[in-house]
Amino acid sequence: MPENKTQPTDASVSDYIASRASDEQRTDCAVLMTMFQRLTGEPPTMWGPSIVGHGRYRYTYDSGRSGEACLAAFAIRGRELVVYLSCDGHDQQALLARVGKHKMGKSCFYFKRLADLDTAVLEQLVAGSIAEVRRKYG
Repeated sequence: MPENKTQPTDASVSDYIASRASDEQRTDCAVLMTMFQRLTGEPPTMWGPSIVGHGRYRYTYDSGRSGEACLAAFAIRGRELVVYLSCDGHDQQALLARVGKHKMGKSCFYFKRLADLDTAVLEQLVAGSIAEVRRKYG
């Protein structure tokens, strides 16, 4: 079975942020890293060339495919930031309705700036996502 393309690297998180982020995004990235480190107990690590991840877990799908991923992560995508979340379940959906201005993909939470969000609700979303991943994969 092929390995995941996105693996932890020795690349510098600060270099990545400095090279991609606007001034406002740099401030928002610092807030996200502080929040994610508090929630996971792990420092930031680059995963591939463009994801800042905290912590890690091993997963195995019903198909037998397995790998490793970060517990909490974000990336800079142009003028938006994206936080990777597991938002299944009623509680997570209720928080999404209250968090503020965002777009949600399957597991990608896009926003332009933290000032548009209720960061306490965002923290609950991230904590809920981490809890769900830990419940599911140990």
